[in-house]
Amino acid sequence: MHSFFSSYLFIIPLFVGLLAEITKILFEGLVRNTWHEGLFRPGGMPSSHSAIVTSLVIVVGKKLGLDSPEFAIAIVFACIVWYDAVSSRRAIGEQAKILNRLQHWKHFSERLGHSLRQVIGGIVFAIAITYLGMWWLG
Repeated sequence: MHSFFSSYLFIIPLFVGLLAEITKILFEGLVRNTWHEGLFRPGGMPSSHSAIVTSLVIVVGKKLGLDSPEFAIAIVFACIVWYDAVSSRRAIGEQAKILNRLQHWKHFSERLGHSLRQVIGGIVFAIAITYLGMWWLG
């Protein structure tokens, strides 16, 4: 299994993202009594975008070292995704709410971004699942 992990570093972040999406559906259904629109839809708890990039940072750091150029790239990429989830995409979602109230001919998606808590939830989720996956794969 060790060679599998070494050869396919992207498997753990992809698994973390899929598991975050499934968790998002279950979390909203069980905690909020509303069901998320389905897999790979924006918004919700935990942020799967944040989970994927966090997992990627951990895997790259563990495999190639914290002083590698790849780790630096992964960190910068993660910071952009985290920032985008909490600010830009969230602001667009707020604008969509206003547009939906002003007009009635087209419905814009209002669930585009994440709250800071959802992003942190994605980060914590990814840390736990990534380390569990690395331990399991050896």
